[in-house]
Amino acid sequence: MSQPIEELLRDLKSADEEIRERATQGLWEMWFMQKGMQGLQVLRQSQMMADSGNIRQAELMLTQLILSQPDFVEAWNRRAVLFYMQGDYKRSIKDCLKAISLNPYHFGAIHGLGLCYAAIGNYSEAIATFHRALEIQPFSLTNQKLILECTAMLN
Repeated sequence: MSQPIEELLRDLKSADEEIRERATQGLWEMWFMQKGMQGLQVLRQSQMMADSGNIRQAELMLTQLILSQPDFVEAWNRRAVLFYMQGDYKRSIKDCLKAISLNPYHFGAIHGLGLCYAAIGNYSEAIATFHRALEIQPFSLTNQKLILECTAMLN
């Protein structure tokens, strides 16, 4: 039986790395499985399309999934990742914000939003966003490092 989300979110703050890792995996699993096997299958297929270079098809699949399941947070997040990978930061930001509005604890979407802000040179917004991600995952070395890098860019 899976842990309740509150417990997983609390475990992200544990001093024990193994507990944090398990919680992280548990949350990703929960998010990917939000719409059951059918939703998961579309996410996987779109990822395979993207990995094989068929970005347009991957985007179409995710857009159709979003249209049919507008509350499917991971579909928004995956499309945001796709846009980010293409350098389309404006559209990625929009999808990240939608994912976060649906799930304010989605550290992946929050991290992605910070990456977008950094990519467009909005370092103070990036720093604030990475700090927000650290509130959920205080031990994230990646977000800590990105805060330092963005802070250096301000000077």
